[in-house]
Parts: sequence; structure tokens; C-alpha cells
Amino acid sequence: MSDFLDWKVDINRHGRDIPHWQQGEAIQFVTFRLADSMPQRVLRRWCDQRKLWMEKNPEPWDEATRRTYHSLFTQEMERYLDAGMGSCLLRERENRDVLEVVFRRDDQRRAIFYSWVIMPNHVRVLFSPLGDMGRLLKTWKGVSARRIGRGGIWQKHYRDTIIRDRGHFACVVKYIRRNPENLNPNDFSLWESDRAREVS
Repeated sequence: MSDFLDWKVDINRHGRDIPHWQQGEAIQFVTFRLADSMPQRVLRRWCDQRKLWMEKNPEPWDEATRRTYHSLFTQEMERYLDAGMGSCLLRERENRDVLEVVFRRDDQRRAIFYSWVIMPNHVRVLFSPLGDMGRLLKTWKGVSARRIGRGGIWQKHYRDTIIRDRGHFACVVKYIRRNPENLNPNDFSLWESDRAREVS
């Protein structure tokens, strides 16, 4: 199985509100966030609009369609996350440490990690899942919420993208690096594997 998306190989598609794709151990870029990081009315509107757009524009997409999608949906979501709304529990070092311990425990066992950034109200992670990605995300969220000592801190949904090729991998690594550039260094945690550090 390739590290990257292969359109000739079956894709496991699941999820109703937000579709999730997994293709074996192909590298994934996932964003998950704290439950209070975005107003529910905004999230519902975003999900509804995205669902309609996806029905009219099924994948695979050409580059122009991909840019349109990201302009309409990805960038809007990013603006809300980067606004630092909600409790921002992950601004506290001890809470970020909990999540890092969970990731390090699973590295090479349940996932192969390439890069992650833990922001005050959301997490971005680049990894290869070594099993069912939905179960893996549920485990990370559940274990970290219990250890932080506050149940229900995570939004149910997550956003995932299968990495298409080496160029896409490099773009995502750079994106993760840039994500905290306007934050105080004490407010986030950034980690990269050797493979990610090779990206310049």
C-alpha cells in the first residue's frame, strides 16, 4: 500500500455529516477541535453548505475545483479556529502534554506520526493510521479528555484529508509549521518527525 492516495484502490468512505475517507495506511491530515471552539450555528451552516456543494461536485476534482473547495470551506473553518474562540484549554502546557503523551504512546503502534501542532483550541496532525482512523480519533479524544479531567471537551467531528503525493505532503508539513506563527511560543506545541524536518 502506498503512502499516498491511489485512485485505483478502494477508499473506505464513512460519516454522514462530514464524509471521512481512509485508504489503508495512506497518510492523513486531520484537524480536530475543542467543542466550544466554534459556535454550533456556524458549524451547522458550514456542514449544510459543504454537503450541498459536495453533492454537486463529487471527487475526484481538478485543481481549479480543489481551490474553489478550499476557498469556500477550509479557509472559513480556519478563520474560526485561528480566532481562538472558546475555553482554549490547550493553551495550558499541562493539557497539551496529556495529548502529546497519548500520541507518543501510539506512535509506531497504532499510527506513524509525521507532524503535529497542538493549538489553544484545535489540533492538526499528519500521520498514517495503522487501523481504523475513526476509532483511533475516538480513543485519542476519550483518553485525553479523561486525563485532562473534563469530559466532553472535544467536538464530535474531525476533518480529514488523504495526502495525494509528495508535494501535498510537503505543503501540509509547511502549513502545520506556519499554523502557530502568530502565537506566543508558550501557547502551542509543535512536533516533527525526521521525514517532516526534511521538508524545507
